[in-house]
Amino acid sequence: QVQLVESGGGLVQSGGSLRLSCAASGIIFSIYAMGWYRQAPGKQRELVAIISSGRITNYSDSVKGRFTVSRDNAKNTVYLQMNSLKPEDTAVYYCYGKGPFTTNPTYWGQGTQVTVSS
Repeated sequence: QVQLVESGGGLVQSGGSLRLSCAASGIIFSIYAMGWYRQAPGKQRELVAIISSGRITNYSDSVKGRFTVSRDNAKNTVYLQMNSLKPEDTAVYYCYGKGPFTTNPTYWGQGTQVTVSS
């Protein structure tokens, strides 16, 4: 059974930092692209950051220069370091995993709330 379990969300003041973690099980983690999406109230889920199995990263324009995605294959964990947080970063953040083949399903975590106060 595949599980993606996020942790590290919470309430932080504008300009502060948080680090999200996502521990994966049930997949061959090292060959999966992993990443983070977020969904704010009344908005669609959007890409935040992705890291490929080869550690190539991609970020949305809104978080470039402030957020860093990384992975530790030995721990089957992907991280999202979020600095200089803004109120508009407030959302539920979801961990994402996708295998290398088109037939592989996409896996999602349960989400963790990040709230940035002004």
